[in-house]
Amino acid sequence: MDSIKKGLLKVGHKMPTERELAQQLKVSRNTVSSAYNELEQEGVLKSYQGKGTFVAEEAISWKDQNIKSRIVKFVDLGLEEAMEIGMDTDSFLEIVTQRVKQKKELMSKIAAIYVECNIEQAKMFSKQLSRIANLRVEPMTISDLKEKDDKSREKIEQAQVIIATFNHVNEVIELTEDNSKEVLGVAINPNLGTIVKIARYPENTKFGFICISNEFMFKVKGALEGAGLSNIDIKYSNSKDKSEIKTLIEESDVLIVSPGRYKEVLALNTEEKEIIEFLYDLDGDSVKALKSKIIELKYKD
Repeated sequence: MDSIKKGLLKVGHKMPTERELAQQLKVSRNTVSSAYNELEQEGVLKSYQGKGTFVAEEAISWKDQNIKSRIVKFVDLGLEEAMEIGMDTDSFLEIVTQRVKQKKELMSKIAAIYVECNIEQAKMFSKQLSRIANLRVEPMTISDLKEKDDKSREKIEQAQVIIATFNHVNEVIELTEDNSKEVLGVAINPNLGTIVKIARYPENTKFGFICISNEFMFKVKGALEGAGLSNIDIKYSNSKDKSEIKTLIEESDVLIVSPGRYKEVLALNTEEKEIIEFLYDLDGDSVKALKSKIIELKYKD
């Protein structure tokens, strides 16, 4: 789990067999089997008959399902302490309200950049974070970090924190190691509207899916399977060969594309077949954890 959170094990990564991992860690095979089963039940790993076990998700298992009850306990403790020293409940509530206001003001002054593999998703997630977390977030791409022109360098220097989806965190850390910036990860979930659009087509519909990376392809396969759409007729491709993409377009009734390939596919779609962008949204629990971490870093500074 620690390796997944750090981005060392990414979505689509094939895990060792139970026997191989047991030998590597010098533990019993039963121990590894139990761990794999537990992680699969939580949705972190996914096993395919005859193919192996793969990393299926970035953040499911470390979302704290009891976070609300934990916070209530802290509030209760604070209230009990206040009442023991003779403070009335209205005064305690005023302190809490003032503290929350200070934290919100602090967040609004923080400058951040959001890094994604394509500018479309970078802009989309930057807007979502700006709205949800009350941050000033600028979009950037992995390519921007690699090229590091004057504008990109200026953005990085001005940012107090860099944010990326979990599957990009490790790469972003490597590309920004000279800037000594904290890199934080956030999880994303498939957009419900996208899933609904796909689900509305009849069973005999032929879908063609086009994206940039194998990782995105694996995530989408898992998302469709999780939504009960594992039996749809769909061909996947991340080929850069235009002739291959044209062939896939011709053989498909409906096209599903990642945001990074949308304009390219649109230009090749001479038959004007419907194109569905496979979109993702920021995970709410992950954003809450991110806000908490940013405030913690700010106070350390």
